[in-house]
Amino acid sequence: MAMEGSFSCITFFLLMVFLGFVSFGAEADIKKYQFDIQVKNISRLCHAKPIVTVNGRFPGPTIYVREGDRVIINVTNHAQYNMSIHWHGLKQYRNGWADGPAYITQCPIQTGSSYAYDFNVTGQRGTLWWHAHILWLRATVHGAIVIMPKPGTPFPFPKPEREEIILLGEWWHKDVEEIEKQGNNMGLPPNMSDAHTINGKAGPLFPCSEKHTFAMEVESGKTYLLRIINAALQDELFFAIAGHSMTVVEVDAVYTKPFTTQFILIAPGQTTNVLVQANQVPSRYFMAARSFMDVPIPVDNKTATAILQYKGIPNSVMPSFPQLPAPNDSETALSYNKKLKSLNTLQFPANVPLKVDRKLFYTIGFGKDSCPTCVNGTKLLASLNNISFVMPQIGLLQAHYSNISGVFRTDFPDKPPKPFNYTGAPLTASLGTTHGTRLSKIKFNSTVELVLQDTNLLSVESHPFHLHGYNFFVVGTGIGNFDPKKDPANYNLVDPMERNTVGVPTGGWTAIRFTADNPGVWFMHCHLELHTGWGLKTAFVVEDGPGPNQNILPPPNDLPQC
Repeated sequence: MAMEGSFSCITFFLLMVFLGFVSFGAEADIKKYQFDIQVKNISRLCHAKPIVTVNGRFPGPTIYVREGDRVIINVTNHAQYNMSIHWHGLKQYRNGWADGPAYITQCPIQTGSSYAYDFNVTGQRGTLWWHAHILWLRATVHGAIVIMPKPGTPFPFPKPEREEIILLGEWWHKDVEEIEKQGNNMGLPPNMSDAHTINGKAGPLFPCSEKHTFAMEVESGKTYLLRIINAALQDELFFAIAGHSMTVVEVDAVYTKPFTTQFILIAPGQTTNVLVQANQVPSRYFMAARSFMDVPIPVDNKTATAILQYKGIPNSVMPSFPQLPAPNDSETALSYNKKLKSLNTLQFPANVPLKVDRKLFYTIGFGKDSCPTCVNGTKLLASLNNISFVMPQIGLLQAHYSNISGVFRTDFPDKPPKPFNYTGAPLTASLGTTHGTRLSKIKFNSTVELVLQDTNLLSVESHPFHLHGYNFFVVGTGIGNFDPKKDPANYNLVDPMERNTVGVPTGGWTAIRFTADNPGVWFMHCHLELHTGWGLKTAFVVEDGPGPNQNILPPPNDLPQC
């Protein structure tokens, strides 16, 4: 797909028609897609297995839209599992009905049923993605979203020759849902994936993978844009290209101050756009991705590879391999994230809240619950402020909109009930962890500062947190315990990175700020699927505002029922 300025609006529209993404007769600003959830036999790494797909593809189709478009995506579920789709990073202003997390903003789409996600793309451009938001189905049900700027609006960086989507993921030889169930029944973490993938392919370092290698052809002297997405369920990933540097220009569909790097670090749920110049000796070069994990927890540490190949170079040439940071290189990971800053120009300002109305402090912890049928008589759980979230039986947004009582409470604590040395010596106690569907109520248009603090309950670990319905500014991060008297003095309130998913470092903290100007019920959770399943999640109830366009829109007529 070429970049803005290298093709006309007509060409763009015709390409989407050719791909089956736009129906004839639709208005120019309405993009219509059909997603068929179906099971298809897919072969990878010497193994073929039936997996849940969209339109029979793994990864699924890319959604191409422009800023300002209205998008209608009709999802028909032919699979044996209930389904919901989340449009990760799209703000869905007043329209949580299209956000997608099962039992939060909707009941899932039952087998044999359909639901049309109908939303506007307003004030956003760049790379986002979509994925299943129920069970572990996003392992195979995911794809990219490319939002082109409005016609005539250039990118704030040099125009590339063309662009390529790089989707990083994972592959299990067995049914991922059965693996998840087995782990839950045993009370232990389920088996890690059998391979990482780049665009659904593991690369030639794996057996039987000759046919399962993604290759990108380039021409000497030209510049290319890579839209990189981490769709993995469990792993933060380092990504690099042998012999080539990358210039980071965007993360989570927000432009950055450009900087050059030999690698990127990208957590599950995050996106990163980089420019790559084909300025090396014409040859074949490996692109590679492998896990970053700085605590001794089992992860899939195998390296996925793809190939960047100069035009005219035969496939017999052995590619060179990039230098990736060590899997436990915390210092390098922290240094990389500190380089990310918002562009903060007149056209793309960083509107950081300077005055804070509400300060929240959430501790992230692990614990154990009694489980007589499990292997050790216990099962693992995770919590925020000692509360392990319990999923409701109906959609929280519907319960809030229709004033249905008894579904959730709005007394989630602003801080942990009992302060302690959060990152000190390992604690095996759960500090009285409770279970509940408890949410935090936020006044419309109030400004919020949230500090997420990792703890050493059982073990420290890094956590990528995603907030639905909003972007936020990452104003500070650090290792150890957050100090409310000293650490805010070092906040970046000028050009902090704006994003929708942020990493909380191992044994450390991250502070974010946002303005609660989007009414509804908005999920916030760790984007490591394992931790989310253990209860590492909550939601914000943002109240309606006083104005006529500051309240939740009515639900659509085809909203799925539980």
